[in-house]
Amino acid sequence: MAPYGVAGLEVDRDLFTWVVEHRATPLDWLFVALSVAGQAALLWIVLAPLLALWARRPPLMTTLVTAATVWTADLLAVLLKSFADRERPYEVIPAADPLLRWDVGGSFPSGHAATSVAGAVILASLLGRGGLWLGLLAAAVCFSRVYLGVHYPLDVVAGAALGAAVGLAAAALVRRLRPTSEGPRRSGAARPEG
Repeated sequence: MAPYGVAGLEVDRDLFTWVVEHRATPLDWLFVALSVAGQAALLWIVLAPLLALWARRPPLMTTLVTAATVWTADLLAVLLKSFADRERPYEVIPAADPLLRWDVGGSFPSGHAATSVAGAVILASLLGRGGLWLGLLAAAVCFSRVYLGVHYPLDVVAGAALGAAVGLAAAALVRRLRPTSEGPRRSGAARPEG
């Protein structure tokens, strides 16, 4: 069963074909590298302690929260893939000619897109800076999946939406659990100590 209507499938397929037919050979290595770095969300987990040191945040906590966030997004993407069961473009379109072909599972949604957007959102939230650059890096990883010929554009959009939701939920949870500098509140009836 298709995750969206027939007209959406045609536009999605046409856009995919256009991107693949307009690859710039000198850039192939870059998009392969971005896609490989995004495998299992390792890009975001490696960046977390480095960026935490740069932003003067605790590296271990930043890395643990980032890993939990991106792996949650990845797990949800894998679960959704099993329900959607959409074939990869290179399985359907003979001219797709993927530049990298080691993906497991269905095409919808993109796990790389989910983990990249989740990683960018949680890191920007934890660091309090760098959101634009993290967003651009996530967008480049997302685009690499279409460029390489392993995902349709709507797979990437769905993965990115999933990643954004997971990243925002994680950021909200971190804010809620973060201790405040005020200390515990006292009721008006409590007597002051001393």
